[in-house]
Amino acid sequence: MKVLKFGGTSVANAHNIRLVKNIVVNSNSDKTIVVVSAFGGVTNQLVQMAQLASSQNKEYQNILTEIENKHLNTVKELIPIQSQSKVLSKVKSDLNTLETLLEGASLIGETTPHLLDKIVSFGELLSSYIINEFFLSENLNTIYKDSRELIKTDEIHGKATVDFELTNSNCKDFIAGDKHEIIVLGGFISSSKNGSQTTLGRGGSDYTAAIIAGAIGADMLEIWSDVSGMFTANPRIVKQAKPIPQISYEEAMELSHFGAKVLYPPSIQPVFSKGISINIKNTFEPQNLGTLITKNLDNNGASVRGISHIEHITLLSLEGPGMVGIPGISKRFFEMLSIEEISVVLITQASSEHSICVGIPNTDAKRAVESLSKSFEYEIAQGKIKPIIIENDLAIIALVGDNMKSHQGLSGKMFSTLGKNNVNIRAIAQGASERNISAVINTNDVKKALNALHEEFFEENVKQLNLFVMGVGNVGSKFLNQIKQQKKFLKKNLKLNIRVIGISNSRTMVFDESGIPLNNWENLLADGQKADKNTFFNTINKLNFRNSIFVDNTASHDVSKTYNAYLRNSISIVTCNKIACSSEYDNYLELKDLARQYNAPFLFETNVGAGLPIIDTLKHLITSGDKILKIQAVLSGSLNFVFNNFNDRTTFHDVVLQAQAEGYTEPDPKIDLSGIDVMRKILILARESGNKLDIEDIENESFLPQESLDTKNNEDFFSSLKKYEDVFQKLYSDAAAADSKLKYVAQYENGKASVGLQHIPKGHDFSNLEGSDNIVLFYTERYPNQPMIIKGAGAGADVTASGIFADIVRIGSF
Repeated sequence: MKVLKFGGTSVANAHNIRLVKNIVVNSNSDKTIVVVSAFGGVTNQLVQMAQLASSQNKEYQNILTEIENKHLNTVKELIPIQSQSKVLSKVKSDLNTLETLLEGASLIGETTPHLLDKIVSFGELLSSYIINEFFLSENLNTIYKDSRELIKTDEIHGKATVDFELTNSNCKDFIAGDKHEIIVLGGFISSSKNGSQTTLGRGGSDYTAAIIAGAIGADMLEIWSDVSGMFTANPRIVKQAKPIPQISYEEAMELSHFGAKVLYPPSIQPVFSKGISINIKNTFEPQNLGTLITKNLDNNGASVRGISHIEHITLLSLEGPGMVGIPGISKRFFEMLSIEEISVVLITQASSEHSICVGIPNTDAKRAVESLSKSFEYEIAQGKIKPIIIENDLAIIALVGDNMKSHQGLSGKMFSTLGKNNVNIRAIAQGASERNISAVINTNDVKKALNALHEEFFEENVKQLNLFVMGVGNVGSKFLNQIKQQKKFLKKNLKLNIRVIGISNSRTMVFDESGIPLNNWENLLADGQKADKNTFFNTINKLNFRNSIFVDNTASHDVSKTYNAYLRNSISIVTCNKIACSSEYDNYLELKDLARQYNAPFLFETNVGAGLPIIDTLKHLITSGDKILKIQAVLSGSLNFVFNNFNDRTTFHDVVLQAQAEGYTEPDPKIDLSGIDVMRKILILARESGNKLDIEDIENESFLPQESLDTKNNEDFFSSLKKYEDVFQKLYSDAAAADSKLKYVAQYENGKASVGLQHIPKGHDFSNLEGSDNIVLFYTERYPNQPMIIKGAGAGADVTASGIFADIVRIGSF
């Protein structure tokens, strides 16, 4: 014998009910008991009608018409015309009775719990009758049975307590004496021993099925819904969630308690003691295995079986010195909650007895505070206990697994993962069985927390990085192309899943929570909303993704001023924008401190040397205990390109124009030629070496005429270069006469830094520097005579983009 329960979505319409019939026919059981919920959405409509009627709002009549049309149309779609008359008549009769009850509620201006039970029961009464009549029309050997005749309860309306002795006897006697192959019943509904209408609480159709399965000793209880079993997390929130093939009763109860809505928590209990397995199946994908809930489960060593959560939680805390060593405080606290019939979801108490903290549903918070405040009124007035502390808008997340007690370090792993993602934990609870570890967090952090924990415990160490890219010019577009090209490689070889969630340029911006398709980002961005850096930040913050990274490919001063806000919200930063790290020393220091405080990496490798590992190498030298004595460097790929190509056969103007056209200079080439760009770079290296320095402390021996430096736009700047061509030719001829090359050199030594054009003789490390290459010489205590040399391409969109990419990968390895 099998008991099959079908939820509201499974019986939402005629098409779905036909699927149900096919499942029942193929159930491979000598006798099948079918328990059905109300048609999808009907129970909510019934409750809404009761509320409207009791407030004397005639709008309930429109909803009643909707319900009537839904049921009558379903009958007409399912049952042949020649058999419809009797069924339609019965449905209309029941709906007339329902209308009379609603009119009564409207007349008296209220709905009692008893009356509400009568009203909401019509959902299951109608659905079970119609479905059985459809089965009969399909020539199935079936009978309809009113569940109220079998399931007996006390007189508590809304969530009645089952009298199992009487109920079990009723179920056994009826089913043993019935010869039909199929029995159809409505879930959720019941009656007291005196015949008064009662219900088993929302979700009670699962409970009805479990009660009957337990009573008759069924071989299997199958619960059919719109999901393929229980998942490792809520698949609507965690897209990578996986179905759990098998799970123990205890694990299923824990997951159900903590919000896994596939199963109504009490439904496990009636079959648990009988050892009856439960199979959670999908009506719309019946071929899927689903989840088998059973005992004596071999988890193959798996520690965590699932992650679940409950939202809309309020924390209540009672604390004060007057609680320590005083017997009965906890008793009074929980007694008041019990009197108010408030369910406690989570409990935690300090070992010092100084405080008690509980999690309860938001809807019960006001009542609980009033009751507790009254109970402890004297102690609060005396200052022995503080007024009840309330924290709203919280949620509980829980790791669940029978084998968790056998694995060390799970709590640490859980809290470390949450901490890395800036998820603040308000309370923690863990049972002695160690079957679950629960934490209370802010509701806004639920999505990030669930995804981060699921990634840590279930996703084969694949780490998801969520990028928000600002600036898609030369460097930015190359960077996006590199991400697109390497995406599969990174996932396969480095276990990194990189998604670009947001993109912005100076005109428009676009977001896609599931990841922007990088083969079409230009078109999507062109059609995006108006760009605004504050809205961009607020959107990132609201999305609240784990491992969020802000990628700044601009040269904007305004954008660099937003870094503090990103880091304070645990959003990592990767930037080629040198302005922040070369700004006032206090701001630079604050950014570094914020990165440490909020566990948000702040990486800027491309600030110096584009894709060359200059800053990273410097950090490793410092970390390993070395000390920087002197830095000599050619740090401008732009200037190196210019002076490598400038000679007596070219003009300085044309070479600079070529450098700009090939992407070697900033959009404003004066930034490069004035030396300010090199000043920023040597300043960053000096600071990363552990020195306090500001840009005003750097000596700049500019080779540009003052008129060129004073220009306000590119047109005037290039005109000035033409005007002073003879000055530039003299620079070249002086170097050639000395058998030297012109190089723009930066130097730091003994707390002083300088930048300027120098004559570099043959044989010098800088002499053979070609194209746009950079070179850095680190003289340290370990490399005092022969410096550590880093040399390579130091400018260009491709190499700068690859440097940004490398920083992204570094964050992925943290």
